[in-house]
Amino acid sequence: MLSWSAAPVPVLPGRGPELRLYDTSDRQVRPVAPGTKASMYVCGITPYDATHLGHAATYLTFDLIQRLWLDLGHDVHYVQNVTDVDDPLFERAQRDGIDWRDLADREVALFRADMAALRVLPPRDYVGATEAIAEVVELVEKLLASRAAYVVDDEYPDIYYRADATPQFGYESGYDRDTMLRLFEERGGDPHRPGKTDQLDALLWRAARDGEPSWPAPFGAGRPGWHIECAAIALSRIGTGLDIQGGGGDLIFPHHEFTAAHAECVRGERRFARHYVHAGMIGYDGHKMSKSLGNLVLVSTLRAEGVEPSAIRLGLLAGHYRADRFWSPQVLDEAVARLHRWRAAIALPAGPDAADVVARVRGYLADDLDTPKVIAALDGWVADALEYGGHNPEAPRLVATAVDALLGVEL
Repeated sequence: MLSWSAAPVPVLPGRGPELRLYDTSDRQVRPVAPGTKASMYVCGITPYDATHLGHAATYLTFDLIQRLWLDLGHDVHYVQNVTDVDDPLFERAQRDGIDWRDLADREVALFRADMAALRVLPPRDYVGATEAIAEVVELVEKLLASRAAYVVDDEYPDIYYRADATPQFGYESGYDRDTMLRLFEERGGDPHRPGKTDQLDALLWRAARDGEPSWPAPFGAGRPGWHIECAAIALSRIGTGLDIQGGGGDLIFPHHEFTAAHAECVRGERRFARHYVHAGMIGYDGHKMSKSLGNLVLVSTLRAEGVEPSAIRLGLLAGHYRADRFWSPQVLDEAVARLHRWRAAIALPAGPDAADVVARVRGYLADDLDTPKVIAALDGWVADALEYGGHNPEAPRLVATAVDALLGVEL
């Protein structure tokens, strides 16, 4: 699947500290310690609707990580999937009277345009679930052979993964069973499916039904379950030693828990990723942002209204990536005003020395992506530059380069 074009990333002089991130499974901030190559798998969209600010905030989080790794000199192998075969896609296509493949193509194209406009660096591998059927089939075969999976014996012989197939299951989320069952049902699971061994067992392969797409397999035609798709793509593109598995906080359970479990079971490993990183949710003006409430703020709508993507980035970066937070007209207005102030400061012929503020920006970002402190530090330099000027003709350009390279904001 085609990715999107990458904005150039300027090279910033010097080097910052190594990255530390909050790990969901360990419930603490700890060092991320990749080798020369740093690897990251981030769950992509199910392309049945346009990119909203919740999506944008998530992908900006991992864009910051990629930018910091590049600044540290790592070779970054970033993989992102597209769940281009799933029930929500079929339901929306049927509602709108469009072929599900055409709907997916349209929304993926819009997503790519939004990401390029936001200057989010693209993944090296951008893979649709429909492009990874062979890898999924291979994993399902291995799980069946090891008895970590079983076939439900009824009209539709769906294949399920045993939640107890690995002794460490549940370590990523840390949730108790009641919480797991509640979230499993809320987020696409089928705890009440007759014939399952355990309510938490997750679908690996959905046997072919009339009116649904399917692919041939030795165990019967069908299509992938949600979690096995990501396990197959991550293992086939990156393999072992994954540094970060990431996505929005709503993916912690069941999606990321089961993705990790599938991979660990097949590979016989204790831990799928060295770090599990999750971004907070974005609401709107004090309320949860959702399709049912009709208050989704779409990136494409803001762009069509003439909002500059750099302002959208600054508005989202004003809050900490792990915090659930709200978007509002005030957040956008403040971001637009900030963007104008920063541009006015870097347009000056000279400014205050910038080495210290660049070092602080690097340090704050390395400390669990603390963008509120980053913005406060840059606001301080800008305020001094606008009020007092300065004697360093290189300082404005150094600040602009740092903001571009590390925050992805073009000044």
